[in-house]
Amino acid sequence: MGDIGIFSTARELLSMISIQNIIDIAIVAFIAYKLISWISGTQAAEVAKGVVLLLLVTQLASLLGLVTLNYILRSVLTIGVVLIVVLFQPELRAFLSRLGRTSFKENSFIRKIFALSENNFVPVEIIEEVTKACVEMGKARCGALIVLERASSLASIVDTGVLLDAQISAELLTNIFVQNTPLHDGAAVISREHHRIMAAGCLLPLTQNKNLRKELGTRHRAGLGISEVSDAVAVIVSEETGTISLAANGSLSRFLNAETLKEQLTEYLTQRESTVYADGFRRFGSDDEKKEKK
Repeated sequence: MGDIGIFSTARELLSMISIQNIIDIAIVAFIAYKLISWISGTQAAEVAKGVVLLLLVTQLASLLGLVTLNYILRSVLTIGVVLIVVLFQPELRAFLSRLGRTSFKENSFIRKIFALSENNFVPVEIIEEVTKACVEMGKARCGALIVLERASSLASIVDTGVLLDAQISAELLTNIFVQNTPLHDGAAVISREHHRIMAAGCLLPLTQNKNLRKELGTRHRAGLGISEVSDAVAVIVSEETGTISLAANGSLSRFLNAETLKEQLTEYLTQRESTVYADGFRRFGSDDEKKEKK
């Protein structure tokens, strides 16, 4: 009889769950998962832990009838919302930017609705010029940071640099990043709409990810930073090692050669979806990687 009663209770509970409840829970779980994945490794993650702890203590104080402590904690939470908006504006901007990403436009039918023409695709010739320049600069150990615009506008980034509006060529890109020149330390921005180098010496936001390896310098952090707040693709050439890396969607692919770099640029710049791994890195079987493993 006891088992029958348990099954009967379980059946009644299941009958109370509707399709709407399941959808509701699934959506909330998905949003929570996305929030955790987006803020993981950033300063916002530490604040989120503190907020959760504060909420738990507030709820505990309410249950125990600690009126004064509960009032103080609720007041702190109210003020804390405003402080979080002010202190963590970059993280909030990155979060809202990700929400506004138009990855759903990859679908050919929806692309027609939004008038996304094939002219927005980066020509193969540009990808080849960028690849050629990065490989040459890698051999010469000339540091470089090249940002290729996608759907998100980089007009505000272009305004921080020196306007060029020049035709894309490997030779020009190489000359921009010659050491001890005024534009060497900034980023070159390539416009997707005009297929031209719009500006050089541009300033980029640095990533807030604290899990990056210590050997990654400012260029890598800037390349990751712009990929976190926009859908742009950044190619980084290390000045110390000549290693070529690519940042996209907050993920960093390292130890690229001419073939893998061209493959990655083609994948991202022709609107095909790319897999972003949870650890934030993708590695390819280059000679540099094999040496590092040894």
